[in-house]
Amino acid sequence: MSEQIAAKLPAHIGIIMDGNGRWAKLQNKPRIFGHKAGVEAIRSIVKASSKIGIKVLTLYAFSTENWKRPKAEVEGLMSLFSNYLKKEVNELHKNNVCFRIIGEKSMLSGSLVNLIAESEALTKNNTGLVLNIAVNYGGRDEIIWAVKEIARDIALGRMEPEDIDSGMLERHLYTAGLQDPDLIIRTSGELRLSNFLIWQSAYSELWFTDVLWPDFTEAVYMGAINDFQKRKRRYGGV
Repeated sequence: MSEQIAAKLPAHIGIIMDGNGRWAKLQNKPRIFGHKAGVEAIRSIVKASSKIGIKVLTLYAFSTENWKRPKAEVEGLMSLFSNYLKKEVNELHKNNVCFRIIGEKSMLSGSLVNLIAESEALTKNNTGLVLNIAVNYGGRDEIIWAVKEIARDIALGRMEPEDIDSGMLERHLYTAGLQDPDLIIRTSGELRLSNFLIWQSAYSELWFTDVLWPDFTEAVYMGAINDFQKRKRRYGGV
């Protein structure tokens, strides 16, 4: 990759991985079959991101609203997630990937929480791609959580209300210490953010595709990045 192209790479990419269920329906398979296929797409995109030098990749895996899905599907998703960690964390570590979960972990099973903690601890000092998996995540809930943390600090006399600014709030978000996403991709033809990184995406470039997530290949990914590289970002300026 040339230095000119590398300089225009988005440092942080967020992906709303949508369409597993519809993909499975087209195959006359149960929805969980689509979710399993979606895991293969994750492997491909994580590898591609590391290869080209993306610094942060945030994948929307399970929202706070997804608990409304049928119990069997939710259990299947959690099982898939556990299996992904068991099978992939050593490979992620080998490839210098720093693995992180963003979201509220209290509703996850104890065994999954322990597995997450072990995976994060193993990879925390890695200096390559930062891979955030958003699980039981909601953008509004994230902001509420941050506000509560700030309110506790005020109540304890650690800060004054006048100290609150955007930087202060950002330091209390799940993504603290990471730059905001430059590019957010959504698959499956839906044209909305669905409560994903709603604070952080204020100036993100958005890219939508009709491709269902299990069919989201490295070639499609590079197409999104190439489109991003052609855009002019003014951040409200001229």
